[in-house]
Amino acid sequence: MTNPDSVYAEPPPETTEPRLGRREEVASGIPAIVQTLKFGMEAMGAGRTAKLLTTINQKQGFDCPSCAWPDPDDHRSVAEFCENGAKAVADEATTKRITAKFFADHSLVALSQKSDMWLGKQGRLTEPMVKRAGSDRYEPVSWDDAFALIASHLNALASPNEAIFYTSGRTSNEAAFLYQLFVRQFGTNNLPDCSNMCHESSGVGLGEAIGIGKGTVKLSDFDKANAIFVIGQNPGTNHPRMLSALQAAARRGATIISVNPLQETGMTRFTHPQEVWNLLGAGTQIATHHFPVTINGDVAFLKGVMKELIEADERTGGAVLNHDFIKEKTEGFDALADDLRQTMWEEIEAGSGLTRAQIQEAALITAGAKRIIFCWAMGLTQHKNGVANIASVANLALLGGHIGRPGAGLCPVRGHSNVQGDRTMGIYEKPSAKFLDALQSVFGFDPPREPGYDTVEAIEAMHTGAATVFFGMGGNFLSATPDTSYTAEALSRCDLTVHVSTKLNRAHLVTGKTALILPCLGRTELDRDQFVSVEDSMGVVHASRGGLPPASAHLLSETQIVARMAQATLGAKSPTDWSGYAANYDTLRDCVERVVPGFDDYNKRVREPGGFYLPNKPRDAAQFDTPDGKAHFTVHPIPRHDLLPGQLLLMTIRSHDQFNTTVYGLDDRYRGVYGGRRVVFAHPDDIREAGLAPEQWADITSHFDSETRTASRFKVVPYALPRRCAAAYFPEANVLVPAKHTADRSNTPAYKSVVITLAPHREP
Repeated sequence: MTNPDSVYAEPPPETTEPRLGRREEVASGIPAIVQTLKFGMEAMGAGRTAKLLTTINQKQGFDCPSCAWPDPDDHRSVAEFCENGAKAVADEATTKRITAKFFADHSLVALSQKSDMWLGKQGRLTEPMVKRAGSDRYEPVSWDDAFALIASHLNALASPNEAIFYTSGRTSNEAAFLYQLFVRQFGTNNLPDCSNMCHESSGVGLGEAIGIGKGTVKLSDFDKANAIFVIGQNPGTNHPRMLSALQAAARRGATIISVNPLQETGMTRFTHPQEVWNLLGAGTQIATHHFPVTINGDVAFLKGVMKELIEADERTGGAVLNHDFIKEKTEGFDALADDLRQTMWEEIEAGSGLTRAQIQEAALITAGAKRIIFCWAMGLTQHKNGVANIASVANLALLGGHIGRPGAGLCPVRGHSNVQGDRTMGIYEKPSAKFLDALQSVFGFDPPREPGYDTVEAIEAMHTGAATVFFGMGGNFLSATPDTSYTAEALSRCDLTVHVSTKLNRAHLVTGKTALILPCLGRTELDRDQFVSVEDSMGVVHASRGGLPPASAHLLSETQIVARMAQATLGAKSPTDWSGYAANYDTLRDCVERVVPGFDDYNKRVREPGGFYLPNKPRDAAQFDTPDGKAHFTVHPIPRHDLLPGQLLLMTIRSHDQFNTTVYGLDDRYRGVYGGRRVVFAHPDDIREAGLAPEQWADITSHFDSETRTASRFKVVPYALPRRCAAAYFPEANVLVPAKHTADRSNTPAYKSVVITLAPHREP
């Protein structure tokens, strides 16, 4: 933990003690309604609550700033939101305000000693603020002076590659496109984003397997699927509206399979809050089967299922696999089949934590279903073998030809409302030559061709001094990234750190020598007479129009901020009409149409109710944009962790009272934890073997190569986890995740595969 006289990079010690209580066994229902109304009324009052909750996710309304789950194509209910989406809206639309006096009254050290929840609850940022070199607090600065300060630092760099331009998934398509255009005209591809930390493994794995780094299903496919796998995902907390689709599928008889070390409440039973007649009942059973794999046991599980399918296919003379699809559409089947035949069941059982009988049950379901959807999230992507996890899911889908037909496909569920759209707009450190050629043709400049830094590489570059300016377009970089102490050191070594934000967060407190906070409009607010657009998890691009007056007259939109920064930095060197694009987003969308495939008639189609689908060859025609035009089976070994005695494998997770790094409250009613967040979940036998008692305070130490990192004072919670597995909430546990412990080829931090030991807490 940080010295009390310096800034806390980690969340500080809690002032409340977490207590264990009843675990809710049914997701949503009356408790969700109560929490939604309570949070909304406290944050924004009755009038705003009613106005916003009836326009969120509506065709003429604004897009939820929370997750990226899609909206129905046709009919939408009057309440097209979930508990966590409503909390995100209330958090943004709060009536509380942070003024210059607040920063005058609070030093950075004093603010850092407050919890993340406290920081977020202080209200909306209202004017640009600067922390000057040598100062211990922020003070007001004019917009002109702020942009001049940024420009002076950027133009003083020896190379454009000494600047980092990060993006959070909240950024609109319009702002993202203009942002990457400025960054590339400035001369670098250093465009790391939050996708580097979450679904980058999905993009790499799917790109190699099927030629596109996106999913291949529509929301309507859930109405047609015979079976749905939900692997490494907790929709009850992270994507609650997904439960409505799963509930409808369950009611019509679809088989739903949960594959997760934790049996999450959302995958057990669900009560739809809009079904008044069912609110007092037991809810709908969601998962028909739950397979509690060990942490990172997914490759072993999937190989076991595929091994059973191939053996059954051979026994039945080819009646199980889709041989026509495999022959006509794929490559690599023989190598996969040979590998599966040679893989021993002892290795599969040890690697998955499941018995052969359990895996045979999953294989029987798979063999009998003609239309299967495979869903996943961070439980697959955030491992050293994250790309192999995704490729293994693709292998299983390809065996049955479950791509390119209704009711079937691959469904990576994105965690932030426009993270997929930002990537489509060019927020990527490794842009394709085709994209850069289009930029060059349309805008008349020669964009840089060498790859930039991803998120982990950006941290390293700042730490070594190779990069000295950090610009964050949204998000909470410090708390979202791994290796909190190391990342804090990296940021503090910068000459300038800049954050575009709506609310105060810990990233504003660990600064470079000079720091800026640039307050921007939120999704719920009017942006003059303009609107923006976003892309959801299933490739639908649609408009988003806020309806509230801005929280302050001093706020600018993200697009305006980019345009004014570009003007100040590039000046006459750039032929681009930055102010024109900021004044009229239609002109910006016209440029997107000329650069990004699939955006024909962008301005016309985005104005249509519900927007439009981007083209997706695997989904629409079972065609694959790979070098040979085929989908690819690939072979992957079962991961080994070789834990030493006393070691556990820890995964970081969210509580139900948070969205990403934003903490709304201190309760996790789905896991029976109330009033605090510093808890570590583990199997009762592992707790006992560590010499600990239930609810005892423990220190968690991670082990990577010869390095150790420690997170202090976590209450031990006995939980139904597989042996030698543990879980703790982020960002509190991020300090345990080594920055160099990343997924092969995607470089995603391995937040879900951290080797730890537990020991009784020792006061420093």
